[in-house]
Amino acid sequence: MRLSRFFIDAPLSLGEHELPEAQAHYIGRVLRMSTGDAVQLFDGSGQEYLGQLLEVGKKSVRVGLDQALAGQPDSPLHIHLGQGLSRGERMDWAIQKATELGVNAITPIVSERCEVRLKDERADKRLAHWRQVAISACEQCGRSSLPTIHAPVTLAEWLKATDADLKLVLHPVAEPLVSHAKPARLAFLIGPEGGLSELEVEQANAAGFQAARLGPRVLRTETAPVVALSVAQQLWGDF
Repeated sequence: MRLSRFFIDAPLSLGEHELPEAQAHYIGRVLRMSTGDAVQLFDGSGQEYLGQLLEVGKKSVRVGLDQALAGQPDSPLHIHLGQGLSRGERMDWAIQKATELGVNAITPIVSERCEVRLKDERADKRLAHWRQVAISACEQCGRSSLPTIHAPVTLAEWLKATDADLKLVLHPVAEPLVSHAKPARLAFLIGPEGGLSELEVEQANAAGFQAARLGPRVLRTETAPVVALSVAQQLWGDF
C-alpha cells in the first residue's frame, strides 16, 4: 500500500504534532484515515518525516513522527518559468506539470494577448489556488521543496526583474534549445494562448532573452512548459 504523503505548512521535527486545521480536515474527514495509519510529512525544508496518526478527531489530528529522512534533492538546474496567463484549467495544468518537472519559481505573466484579467481580490484567490495546485503536485511526485508561485506581473516587470545565466523566449523561428550552452540558472518565457506579439518578443530580446524553439510544431501554452522543462532537465538538469 502506498504511504500517504502530506505537506504541512509549519516547521516539523521528531515527536508529536497537532496538524493545522486544513490538513486535519482533509486527513480525517475527506480521506477518513484512522488512528495508527502511517503517514509521511514534509514542510518544504527538504526534510521528510515518517510517523503515524495518534489521534483522529472531527476537528483535530495528532501525529507522532519517529523517523527523519533526507528529502528528494532539487535539480542542479534552477529554473524560473514566466508563464503567460491563461484560462482556468490550462493555467492549473501548466503549474502542476512545471512543479512535477522541478521548476523552482513560476510567475504568471500578463501580456498583450492575455484573455484573462484579474482584479486584486480575484488575483489573491487565484494565487492561493495555484499555490495549492503546486503543493498537491509536490505531494504526488515526491518532491520535498515547493516552487515559489509569484503573483501575476506585467511582462515588462518580469523582464526587468528576472536574473539568470540563460534567458530564453520560446519562438517558432529560432535555434533549437540544444544549441545553447549549459546554464546554472535558466529563465523561460512562454506566451499566453494568443502567443506573444512581435513587439513583446523584441522587448524580451532587448532584456537579454534569446529565442529558442522546441521543434517544428507550434505548441499550446499549457503544453509548451511541459516540453521545454523536460528538454531542459534532460540537457542540463537531473533527467
